[in-house]
Amino acid sequence: MSCIEHKTTPSPTNGEAGRDHNPFDVMEPRAPLKTPVDRKNGKHVKANDIPPQGVYLPNNNILAPHMKSPEYVQLSTAAAITLGIMSGRMYGCECTRCLNLLLTYPEGCRANCAYCGLARHREADRDYADRNFIRVDWPAVPMADIIDIVARDPDKSPFHRMCISMITHPRSEDDTFTVLEQWTDRIDPTAIPVSILSNPTTMSRDDVQRTKDLGADIFTVALDAATPELFDRTRGKGVQSPHKWSKYWDIMLEARDIFGPQKFGAHIIVGMGETESEVLHLVQELVDLGGHSHMFCFFPEQGSLMDHLPATPRDQWRRVQLARYLIDYRGVRVGQMRFDDQGRVTAYGIAEAELAVIIDEGIAFRTSGCPGKFQDDISACDRPYGDSPPSDIASYPFQPKKKDLKRIRKQLDIPVTLE
Repeated sequence: MSCIEHKTTPSPTNGEAGRDHNPFDVMEPRAPLKTPVDRKNGKHVKANDIPPQGVYLPNNNILAPHMKSPEYVQLSTAAAITLGIMSGRMYGCECTRCLNLLLTYPEGCRANCAYCGLARHREADRDYADRNFIRVDWPAVPMADIIDIVARDPDKSPFHRMCISMITHPRSEDDTFTVLEQWTDRIDPTAIPVSILSNPTTMSRDDVQRTKDLGADIFTVALDAATPELFDRTRGKGVQSPHKWSKYWDIMLEARDIFGPQKFGAHIIVGMGETESEVLHLVQELVDLGGHSHMFCFFPEQGSLMDHLPATPRDQWRRVQLARYLIDYRGVRVGQMRFDDQGRVTAYGIAEAELAVIIDEGIAFRTSGCPGKFQDDISACDRPYGDSPPSDIASYPFQPKKKDLKRIRKQLDIPVTLE
């Protein structure tokens, strides 16, 4: 049985300064600056106390109103377009299949993750309700309005799933329970299942259990960084942030016990300084535990402490995307793969003909996340253009077309001919 592999060391085709991967020593975040006293903890938003009136569109007002969960939540631009709350169109797709909700408070998220547009350090120059997150604006909408729209006919809704994204805030757990209960009181979770994107830093096992008891279907943990060292540098004390790798793992293992196999997972961002070998060994560990990985391509988010750094080169991203899909859904083990001395994938541990079919199917290059209603390896959480512009797509929110597959194969440096 022949095994497809890169014939030479992966070539530097599109990375910064000729690199085809983002090495650890390059991906150093800036240090956060001190926030002026009058901007801390949403102080001026609370002091002005402007009452919210319906939908709030980011950057459309001089001062953000005093909005907070559970009465208000933010939702992605794609979800707002799909609901009809905002006008607009998305390249290549009619809608998003996941209603992503984000808890919101004038104080904002109290963590300071280096790659995140919601990070605490941004309170120096931008109100929380106006901050971008995974490349897009997040309008704030009354939770009751969202439920009213979806509850009209959940069985015919374009949404395959709803996800509550927690943030690091003292009220985050209680308000997550309230939002979840409001949803499941009106909308049958068998019609539109619910995922929780958790905040492990402030959660206990009882909190995890309560999300399950209130009707959540899947529980996820945003590890984001693939190694403890990277986690500390980008999410922990390296950027004056409270998160700890060990606590994230503790809560994920509680979720494994409570939610069961295939009902928990971890987010991982590729290209923040880890090697391909490191991230794929993490993917294998999650699979061995009974969970899944949900993968993002690093993009330098505007306003973040890493906005000066290069996006993940597409060849690095495609190698990891393909290998991750093989581990998660095709039974290939990371031990069957081969890596060079810089940890880059050089062989995928699978026969050439079989790999060619998988590439041509295109699913490996779609956005990864919680499953939708089509099939387990097609995510409901398609996050349109959350990790790249449409001009250079990283995660495809739609089924890649013939021209897309040609581009993907070129990025992979695997010569496979389409019929």
